[in-house]
Amino acid sequence: MKIHIDEAKCVGGGQCVLAAPDVFDQRDDDGIAFLLIENPGAELDEQVREAARLCPALAIEVDER
Repeated sequence: MKIHIDEAKCVGGGQCVLAAPDVFDQRDDDGIAFLLIENPGAELDEQVREAARLCPALAIEVDER
């Protein structure tokens, strides 16, 4: 699994951080999300999928390959 965040779409809602705190964080200055781990292990797959589903701006893309 590979993850991409479109920072231009991100509205800083923080749902990704709540759903997958080991994978996502937010910048202090503007709240835009960033990745802590670009290619997380399989044990985090469901959390990452949930984060993408919860994103209010649909800024998270998950490549399952």
